[in-house]
Amino acid sequence: MLSQLWGVRLAVLIAATASLSACRTFSPDSGMDTIAMVAGTALNKDVIQIRSAEDAAAVRTRVTRLLHRPLSADGAVQIALLNNLDLQAAYNRLGIAEALAVEASRPPALSFSLSDVSTPVELDIERKVIGSLLSLLTMPARTRIAADQFAQAELRAAEETLRVAAETRRAYVRAVAAGEIAMALGDAKANAEASAELAGHLQQTGALNKLDRARREVFATETDAELVGARQQALAAREKLTRLMGLWHTDVDAYLPSALPQLPGSTRSVRAIEQNALNGRVDVQMARLEMEAMAKSYGLTRKTHFLNVLDAAGISKMQKDRGQKRAEGGGYELVLEVPLFDFGRANVREAEQHYLEAANRLGQLGVNAASEAREAYGAYRATFAIARKYEGEVLPLHQTISAETELQYNAMQIDAFALLQAAREQVRAKVAGIEAKRNFWLASTDLSVAMLGGGALASDPDTVIAATSSGRNAE
Repeated sequence: MLSQLWGVRLAVLIAATASLSACRTFSPDSGMDTIAMVAGTALNKDVIQIRSAEDAAAVRTRVTRLLHRPLSADGAVQIALLNNLDLQAAYNRLGIAEALAVEASRPPALSFSLSDVSTPVELDIERKVIGSLLSLLTMPARTRIAADQFAQAELRAAEETLRVAAETRRAYVRAVAAGEIAMALGDAKANAEASAELAGHLQQTGALNKLDRARREVFATETDAELVGARQQALAAREKLTRLMGLWHTDVDAYLPSALPQLPGSTRSVRAIEQNALNGRVDVQMARLEMEAMAKSYGLTRKTHFLNVLDAAGISKMQKDRGQKRAEGGGYELVLEVPLFDFGRANVREAEQHYLEAANRLGQLGVNAASEAREAYGAYRATFAIARKYEGEVLPLHQTISAETELQYNAMQIDAFALLQAAREQVRAKVAGIEAKRNFWLASTDLSVAMLGGGALASDPDTVIAATSSGRNAE
C-alpha cells in the first residue's frame, strides 16, 4: 500500500514538473525582434541573423544591389548590418543566452539508481528515483532571473548593432573626407608642378631669378609629399570601411562619392538632452535590467541560504531470501545538507555586494550618459558653426585673396613669394574646410551615439577646434 501511495505521489510530482517545463520555449526569432525594432526605429535599417544558405544568398543579393549605386552613408551602414560577421557572432551569442534561459526554466533532472546486493542468505534489489526539491521549489524565481538575463542579452546585441552602425558611419565620413583631401592636394600638386615648370623656362630667358624658381619648386615638392601622406590616409580609411562592411577585396573607392554631403540648413534642436539619453540609451537599460536581476537573485539567496541541498528520492525495494520468500515495499528518502559551520552568510554577503555593485554602476552610468549627451550636443553645435564659417566666409575670402594676389603679381606690384604664399594658404584653407565638414558629420554621429547608445564617443573635444587651429596656422 505504501509503495502504491508513493508511486501516486511521484507521478503527481513528475506531472507538476512537466507542466512547469512548458513555461518557456525557444522563440521563433531567437530574440531578434528586439534588435529589429531598435534598428528600425533608431536607424531605419534592416537586420538579419544568417541561419541558412538561403539567408546568406539573400544577404549577398542585397549587398550587391546596394553596391550597384553610389554609396551613401546610409547604404554603407545597411551593408554593415547585413554583412558584418562580428555582428553575426553577437547574434549567435544571443542564441546562446536564449538556450541558457530555456534551460533555467526547465525542472531539475531526475536521477535513477539501482542496487543489487546478493548474499548467501538473501537478495536485495533497490530502485530509487531522486530529484532536487530545492531546485524545483526555486525554479519560478530562477526562471524570472533567467528571463531578465535574456532581456539583457537582447539589449546587448542591440547595443552591438548600434555600435557597428556608428563605427561604419564614422568610417564612411573619414573615407570620403580623406579622398576629398587627397583630390584637393592632387589639384594643388598639378598647379604647383605647372608653375615650377614655367619657372624653369622663365629662368632660362632671364625673366625669373633663381630664388623665385627655387620657391616654386619647393612648393611643388612639399605639396607632393603631403599628397603621398593624404593618399595613404585615404587608403587606410577605405580599408577600415571595407572591414566594417564585411567585404572582400572590393574597391570601395569606386562606390564612394567625391565629396562629403553638404551641411544641413540648421542644426537639430534637441530638448531635454539628458532625460532623452537616460530613457533611450541601450546601455542604461541593460544596467537597469542587470540590477533588477541582481535584486531577484539576492532575494532568492536570502530565502535559501540555510539549505544547500534538499533532495527527495522515491524508493522501491524487493527482498528475497534463499528459502524463496519474497517481500516488496517502498518508501521515500530526504537528503538535507546542513551547513553546520557556514550558515550561508558568505553567499548572502556576496549576493548583496553584487546587487550594490550593479546599483552603483547604474547610477554612475546615468551620470555619464547625461554628461556625454551634453558634451556631444555642444560639439555638434560647435563643429557646425566652424564648418559654416569655412564654407560661407573663410574659403570665399581665400579665393578672393588668391585672385587679387594673381592680379598684383601680373602687374609686378608683388614678388613671386607673395603669390606662392597665397597659393599655399588657399590649399591649407581648403583642406581645413574639408576637415571642418568631416568633424561636423562625426559630431553628428557622436550625438546619435550619446542619445541611443552604441559605444563611447569617438570625437575628442580637441577636434572641435582642430579646423580653427589649422586655419590660423594658414594665415
